[in-house]
Amino acid sequence: MPFIDPAEAVSLRSKMSSDKSQLGKIFAAKSAKFHTRNVDHSLVEGLLDDGWEEFGAPLKTKTRLRKAKSHNVQFEDDIWCQLYRLGYRQLNVDETFCLPFGQSAAEKKQIDIVAIDDDTVLLVECKSSEASAKAPSYKTEFEALRLRLDGFRKSIDQAFGPGRRIKYVFATRNLRLARDSVDVIRLSEAGGFYYNDNTFEYVDSLLRAYRDAAHYQFMGLLMKGQQINKDKIEVPAIEGTMGNKTYYMFSLEPQTLLKIGFVLHRTRANEAEMPTYQRLLLPSRLKGISKFIDGGGYFPNSAILNFNEREAKLEFQGQARSKDSASRTGVLKIPNAFAIAYIIDGQHRIYGYANSKFKASNTIPVVAFKNLDPGDQLELFMQINENQKAVSPTLRITLEEDLYWNASRLDSRLKALRSSVIRALGGDASGPLYNKISLGEDKAALQAKPFADALLRCKLLPEGRGNKFVDGTTATSLYETANVDNNAEMMKARDRAVGLINACYELCEEVLKADPEAFQTYILSNRGSFAFVCLIGDLHAFETTHGAISIKSTTDERIAALSKYLLVLFKALQTISPENAEALTGKLGSGAETTWLRIFQGYIHAKFADYNPPELQDWKERQDKALQTRGRELGTQIERHMKHFIIDQLKALFGENWDIEIGSIQRDCETRAKEQMEKNYKEGLGRMEIPWTDQFFIKDYKAIIEKYWAKKPEGKTNAQSFEQHFSIDVGHGFGSKADKIKWISLFNTLRNNWAHEGTKEKGLNKSDVDFLSIVHSKLGL
Repeated sequence: MPFIDPAEAVSLRSKMSSDKSQLGKIFAAKSAKFHTRNVDHSLVEGLLDDGWEEFGAPLKTKTRLRKAKSHNVQFEDDIWCQLYRLGYRQLNVDETFCLPFGQSAAEKKQIDIVAIDDDTVLLVECKSSEASAKAPSYKTEFEALRLRLDGFRKSIDQAFGPGRRIKYVFATRNLRLARDSVDVIRLSEAGGFYYNDNTFEYVDSLLRAYRDAAHYQFMGLLMKGQQINKDKIEVPAIEGTMGNKTYYMFSLEPQTLLKIGFVLHRTRANEAEMPTYQRLLLPSRLKGISKFIDGGGYFPNSAILNFNEREAKLEFQGQARSKDSASRTGVLKIPNAFAIAYIIDGQHRIYGYANSKFKASNTIPVVAFKNLDPGDQLELFMQINENQKAVSPTLRITLEEDLYWNASRLDSRLKALRSSVIRALGGDASGPLYNKISLGEDKAALQAKPFADALLRCKLLPEGRGNKFVDGTTATSLYETANVDNNAEMMKARDRAVGLINACYELCEEVLKADPEAFQTYILSNRGSFAFVCLIGDLHAFETTHGAISIKSTTDERIAALSKYLLVLFKALQTISPENAEALTGKLGSGAETTWLRIFQGYIHAKFADYNPPELQDWKERQDKALQTRGRELGTQIERHMKHFIIDQLKALFGENWDIEIGSIQRDCETRAKEQMEKNYKEGLGRMEIPWTDQFFIKDYKAIIEKYWAKKPEGKTNAQSFEQHFSIDVGHGFGSKADKIKWISLFNTLRNNWAHEGTKEKGLNKSDVDFLSIVHSKLGL
């Protein structure tokens, strides 16, 4: 007896289409952001009042009109188009698809989108909001789903034929509904799949990167662990152990690997699969691999998988081991189910076969582990890729949370903590930085690195070296070092840091809402975010040192203490001078971030004089042109004196053989002179002879002084040895020879700073110039 009336089944089929021409036209219409229509000129005025607008050139008898789609229609169209791009070619073309789940007239449910292929039927319900909003409760709907799904299955089997797997997809846009919420757990337990904004963006990125091959990863995402069919995959295999891990070696057709394999891409859509680590493929590379394979090419190296036996259990029927090896041959039985094997290495090779004519006939060598710990899986991926294509800085930063959270070393755990803070800042749907920070493979306006660099310097979190905290980094941090429960304290410190940073960004967003350009340029930019987070940490440390706040303070108390300073900054950015604007936006190179931070600090110091960080004082001194000129003059005179005194002393000691006496140094200087001559010539300066004596390095002077330390010229009254002339006490001890010429090494370090006049970040501060003055005086200059 049929489950539904045969006429009902016919009606359902009539609301679907597999006509490629019709589907193509519908796809084009649904891809557009507007409804369009052509109407008689006489009807235009009434439609304009109804929200339509004219566009394009008018036709002879018609006017072209368009009207923006409502958010809910746009969302349904976007999902429909995404499924079409994924390869579904039997889709609903009628918006009134009411699917029976029982035999009474009332037991029907409106399904927004229905997509059918040879293996699956997707039933998609769409819910959207025009602006970001908290989702309502879906308790009643999801509790009823389990019972309804059985009826849906019977109706689909009768109308479209049996044998396909049915998946109910609950899709949302702009509705905040956490994956660990009670509602989503109900949905999952009933057999449904939650398809949120992150999932939509991930599938869109899959389509861009994998093109036609995206369907396989998409099916793994939706159908993870579900049987494709009951027949197990049987392959001859070798069982072995490595590092106390069991693995199997075998060969398998790509079309099978594509179905049972799953790539753990580091995206928000896969957040439940942590740790995730893979990069998305490059479309051009994937196309090149497919062409290479179809041209007869092959890859002799193995793909590396990890079978998750919680999803599907492997069976190995092995032969007896020989006396010569601990490995053994046998037959491996693999469940035929979606996404049961994580692809650790080899996704390019496997997905390169997706559109190849050899997909079903070639075999790929495989090394498959079983039940690798997630951390071991991640470590293996990192080791494999260490000497291959570099893991991107963003991916590496976001992987550190999973790699090091439970590490035995303190400094590694703190690295994981910084990574976790960045993930929380960019992943908190209620925070101002949500989806604004690039995480893993999810691209966004801001990079993760400026936040990582800032969190390392900003004093909100302590620094570690080995298993010890670095002195001076714990007192004002948000990490309670007395808490011996590392895991609990790391989570608390993360929440404190994220809460404070988010609150500061929210304050800035509120104050600068009338000046969005200032907000985007100076705060919501990579350099701006580095400077802003560093400033937040520095102000927090300042207020903590003065007792206004402590580790026990709430986020509200912290932001109350910092807001007076931040408001000064925001006002300054709204009225920024052209000079400072150029200093910020025009600054390039590695020192740019520091310049931004110092200018931010300078604005606050100008209003609150007691806030004057030593780093700011130092930076200001290095910008002082008069101080730089004085230091450069002193340094140049000292270096010139060293050269003349040392050469005169060598001539007095060894006569005309003085240059032979320092033969190795002379040869180095001659090489430098020739290289400089060649450089000048190639730069169009012509042939310019350069004396080798102009090519001494400070380290050469130091070597000569040490070698001939106590020697005095014979027959010269009042002659000084190098020891007598160059021994200078600059406060670093004065006992040994090394102590007495320690100043030369310090001098050499400073020389690089005054020698490059345009490098203000590496200029001289007052302490440096005082040091040079002492040396200058001691040398009798």
